[in-house]
Amino acid sequence: MEEPLNSTIHPACLQEPPLAIDVIKQLDMFGFCLYAMLTFMSCISLLLYLEQCVYIYKKLPYSRKTTIIWINGAAPVIATMSCLGMWIPRAVMFTDMTSNCYFAVVVYKVLVLIIDELGGSNYFLERFSGETFRINTGPCCCCCLCLPRVPMSRKMLFLLKLGALQYAILKTVLSVLAIVLWTNGNFDLADLEITGAAIWLNPFIGVLTIISLWPVAIVFMNTNSLLRSLNIVPKYAMYQLILVLSQLQTSIINILALDGTIACAPPFSSQARGSMLSQQMMIMEMFIITLVTRFLWRRTYSTLPSVAHDNNQNTKIALQGAHVEHNV
Repeated sequence: MEEPLNSTIHPACLQEPPLAIDVIKQLDMFGFCLYAMLTFMSCISLLLYLEQCVYIYKKLPYSRKTTIIWINGAAPVIATMSCLGMWIPRAVMFTDMTSNCYFAVVVYKVLVLIIDELGGSNYFLERFSGETFRINTGPCCCCCLCLPRVPMSRKMLFLLKLGALQYAILKTVLSVLAIVLWTNGNFDLADLEITGAAIWLNPFIGVLTIISLWPVAIVFMNTNSLLRSLNIVPKYAMYQLILVLSQLQTSIINILALDGTIACAPPFSSQARGSMLSQQMMIMEMFIITLVTRFLWRRTYSTLPSVAHDNNQNTKIALQGAHVEHNV
């Protein structure tokens, strides 16, 4: 019974991803137009990002230039890496890890940006010293309403930064380790055996991801009302959207490919075809996000008032009464 069943499986469905030249040879007119359009999208995303970098360098404050450039680069970098992975299927592991390592740094940079927009670490501590922050936010504890509010302090701020920074460091280290194990034949995403490296590394990286997202969500949920004038909500929404698309969507497609739900289509195996579909979807999605983020960041703005200025304004309000008119 097993022999007839095995004879129906195409040999390509059991092979490694095809070489780039094999991908080009099997393209028909529709496939060639699709690849050309997606490549054009990724190139436009990269060019818009480079132009945005020039704009940010000339127009925005020095203290925020590097941070904003990093955050703006998330979608274009992922689109570029996805384009390389689309054309060179055997390089998908490298391109995905490059994108994920870059986004791991972006997670930390988002936290740094929010603190900088509130005046930096010193002003942040002076402004919120003694105030309590609610920590029942996603992705860890959004349902844990019984958690107590935590007072903000220098130690608390350090722990929040450390929680976001650990992902940027450990993700890079574990990615290098995964590549080393892969070259030695010990790392395979399709190997779900208990003795395989992937079954241990991937869940651990998932835990690190959740831990790093929690501090960013805590700071954002407790301070976003002060940053409405800087469009912080849509900017944060774009960051969250990139997270969902690059992490959750890719993971779902990979699981469907491993399960065989995504059918094999020679010369692509099920896993290689799932990766190809993921790369193509990512290019289109990151292209749209690049256009939106360019619009959101394409403006100059002044920083929020300092704590001392706020205190002076509060004193004036107390002296003049409830109705005070002033020019900002």
